[in-house]
Amino acid sequence: MSDVRFPTREIGSLGKPSWRVKTFAGRPLEEGDIAQAEQWGKRLEVEGYEQLVEILRRGKFDEGELSAIDDWAAIYALRLLERAGLDVVYDGEQRRSEMYDHVAAFARGFEPRGTVRSFDNKYDVKAAIVEPPSVEGPQDVEEFEFVRAHTDRVVKVPLTGAYTMEDWSYDEHYAHEGALGGSAERRYEARRRFVSDVATNVILPNVQGLVEAGAEWIQIDEPAATTKPDEVPLVVEGFNEATRGVEARKSMHICFSDYSALWPAVLELDDCLELQLEFANRDSRELGTRDDDRPGYAETLRLFKEHGYPNVGLGVLDIHSDFVEPAELVRDRILYAVDVLRDPERIQVNPDCGLRTRSWDVVYEKLANMVQGTRLAEEVLNRSSAVAGGI
Repeated sequence: MSDVRFPTREIGSLGKPSWRVKTFAGRPLEEGDIAQAEQWGKRLEVEGYEQLVEILRRGKFDEGELSAIDDWAAIYALRLLERAGLDVVYDGEQRRSEMYDHVAAFARGFEPRGTVRSFDNKYDVKAAIVEPPSVEGPQDVEEFEFVRAHTDRVVKVPLTGAYTMEDWSYDEHYAHEGALGGSAERRYEARRRFVSDVATNVILPNVQGLVEAGAEWIQIDEPAATTKPDEVPLVVEGFNEATRGVEARKSMHICFSDYSALWPAVLELDDCLELQLEFANRDSRELGTRDDDRPGYAETLRLFKEHGYPNVGLGVLDIHSDFVEPAELVRDRILYAVDVLRDPERIQVNPDCGLRTRSWDVVYEKLANMVQGTRLAEEVLNRSSAVAGGI
């Protein structure tokens, strides 16, 4: 029997360094911003980081220098994830404004309508759909090619899902097709058309371009998945249409939801490797592998077991807290999941969600402990397997 090994991954976003944020906002850099670039360059052993420090010290940046700063932010994020020990990485979405706006600003058919307050006092752009959405070509190929060229780890590309794009937009097009004020069935059909058009005409071209460029893993992010529980089938339809005919690993990330609303609709996901979910945010910080010790995991994992869904991306880090989970706590969360699902091959390990709300110091410690705790869980399982096998 081969040894148990749990792949470790991030989910997508990391906070942007202050020197990257300020240069693109046209705000003056302070000495602390430059010191941050220098300190992290040394800490992460970023080759040639002195070039970045030299650019930042000039204080004025032309288009070429801004492009170079963007590149450096992506490289720093990659090195942070690599140094923490992750098996699967991306660049923390350093080039993206925000997961919704990144798509809405690129695709035709969306018009900005101001900002809205999101969680943790962040403000994000909200747009209206005013005509059927479309794109001229894939959006993120250059971004992916840069990441792939600067890491030897497995690369997983995160993309915002069609249902979230629909749910987070004002509808000034589909609702006018007779659905506004009409029956519930007509309103549902209008939303279904919106989701389908985004999936087919915006996301699928991006996925196809990425896979043609060599991407082997596409992660579809659907934070709005259970906002309206009766519309979970639309989430599934959006995923299937956005990845139809694509030969790559495909997974879905859903954060901070009522996961009971996903079943049984998610059983209709086509060729979806796993659901990557949030667990740690609702869990105890005490050690242990009994049901009472792991209140954040018991109910949702039993849904996987009951419905026979194959794989779970197990969230083991609370991304809304600076609490650094001890490696032993990560270990016990993984061991509990193995005990419930009875098959370690059904489990991969990640934070609950993207870590953009946390400082890089906290992120590094959390991720490093996540990797260490994962290795501890592997040791326990492999030792037990060896004893059971009489070795």
